[in-house]
Amino acid sequence: MALEFLLPDVGEGLAEAQVLRWLVPVGGEVGIDQPMVELETDKAILEMPAPQAGVILHHGAAAGETIAVGALLVVIGAPGEEWAPGEAVSPAATAPAEAAPLVGTLEEAGSAGGAQALPGVRKLAAELGVDLGVVAGSGPGGRITRSDVEAAAASDDADVERVPLSATRRAIARNLTRSWQEIPHVTTYGDADATPLLRARSDLAAETRDAAPLECLLISAVIPVLREFPRFNATLQGDDLLLHKRYDIGFAVDTPEGLVVAVLREADRYTPAESARKIVDLAISARDRSIAAADMRGATFTLSNIGAVGGGYGTPIIPYGTTAILSVGRADLQPVVVRNKVVAARRFPLSLSYDHRVIDGASGRRFLGAVAAAIEGFGRG
Repeated sequence: MALEFLLPDVGEGLAEAQVLRWLVPVGGEVGIDQPMVELETDKAILEMPAPQAGVILHHGAAAGETIAVGALLVVIGAPGEEWAPGEAVSPAATAPAEAAPLVGTLEEAGSAGGAQALPGVRKLAAELGVDLGVVAGSGPGGRITRSDVEAAAASDDADVERVPLSATRRAIARNLTRSWQEIPHVTTYGDADATPLLRARSDLAAETRDAAPLECLLISAVIPVLREFPRFNATLQGDDLLLHKRYDIGFAVDTPEGLVVAVLREADRYTPAESARKIVDLAISARDRSIAAADMRGATFTLSNIGAVGGGYGTPIIPYGTTAILSVGRADLQPVVVRNKVVAARRFPLSLSYDHRVIDGASGRRFLGAVAAAIEGFGRG
């Protein structure tokens, strides 16, 4: 004979519960003490076990509906048995085996910005990108329910524009994520007197009557330092560090599609004027998307002239396959002490990120100090 099972008071003073989902459908077989339905109360999410084995003949409420304590929750009978309201059945049961352990409680979950929500609801909100702090709860005591979160997500979709990432941006995202996840980054900061390099840039532009990107001079200043500190011109491959004999210097190019690293091959072979022409050509091809794939691979060290867009200090991410990157900021006027007097001077902010697996902090500090000295002594022989 079928058993009508009424919703019991599984918590002190429980008045009602919401059916989140049925774990066993109508017509499905259930074993004694097997979880058959997931319920949400004002304090917890729990799984209700079956009071007897049999076949589910009827659900007293559908998923998403609220049911009062003492109301019919489920009817369980024998295989092939049919049930209709009002038929003679076994005495109604309201005391099953103890409910399964709570999935979560409001007390355990705490609150975010005053929002009251169970862990399951918080998880759903995180998956849908919903800020619980701005959702009005419709549950008891202002509690936020799953339906509140789903409604907020549907509303948010109408207020945003979904923009697919371009192929270039997707590649940038993959590469940067890989670098950040696999390389233990350390960033060391310094500065350098910009006067000698800026003067040399002005002289070069006047001499060639052409553009003189700062990168062509920075490369000339940095290469001797890379020779002195070969670990910064290297690739970590398994348990081996490959010290490159070539100086293929990458330089960051700001394009409409995102940041691209172009590579000046064998940069040590060129004069600043020759480097300038090649750097300009590579930057133009990067911006109009005609650059060859080979010209964006295989850098052994990278420079980022963040000062070109007004940047100062930063935390540059190391391109995968290299051990370091140097960021150079805008040369703003700074107060400095010269012969016991405070004067204004243009100084480059320098930010060096390096792979801490193969480069220690002391080496990073020495390398950056040598770079600063090379910049400040540029053109003196």
